[in-house]
Amino acid sequence: MEVKCIIFDCDGVLVDTEKIGNGILLSMAAEHGFEMKIEDAYRDFNGRNLKECFEHIETAIDRKLPESFENEYREKSFEAFKTQVKPMKGVFEFIEKLKIPYCVASSGPVEKIRLNLEVAGLLEKFEGKIFSSYQIKSWKPEPGIFLHAAKEMGFEVKDCVVLEDSKAGVKAGISGGFKVYGFANGYNNEDLENEGAILFHTYEELSDLLGI
Repeated sequence: MEVKCIIFDCDGVLVDTEKIGNGILLSMAAEHGFEMKIEDAYRDFNGRNLKECFEHIETAIDRKLPESFENEYREKSFEAFKTQVKPMKGVFEFIEKLKIPYCVASSGPVEKIRLNLEVAGLLEKFEGKIFSSYQIKSWKPEPGIFLHAAKEMGFEVKDCVVLEDSKAGVKAGISGGFKVYGFANGYNNEDLENEGAILFHTYEELSDLLGI
């Protein structure tokens, strides 16, 4: 396969946000009687939209979360992201080597994607090629966001690869017909592989796998 376009997920692939976001969510949910280990949150929440995460929590505690919960979570996480987000190790060097088009496709709102990329110093690399599930009202594990990104970038599915770190994201890519590379972080290895992803642990390793 000749790769003509790379579709990056954002959180956990371009920027290191998963620990921040999950930590805040678990801390807030604990106030309502919900308990979960951070490694389980990586597996169950990463790549999913907030509504599904909240429904998971509500099912576990057998009651609705307060109406203010979502706004409070977004406010707290946005404040944390403004100062704590960092680029994933090796991503700058990887992007600098790319001679083919690339973009980012994420389940998060556009403003969140842009904020995280900006704080991490990556926004200028992705201007004009940021795609959000909120734009098309289709969230992972549905393949819509990746199909949308490929179409907007002007490529067929067979010419693109997807980079993901979540089970939901890999499911979305595979069901859309994409070849998916899974960014293994120690918590997600088995889940990503079981869903059909080709694992990589560093951007240097991915460069070798893609021949970049």
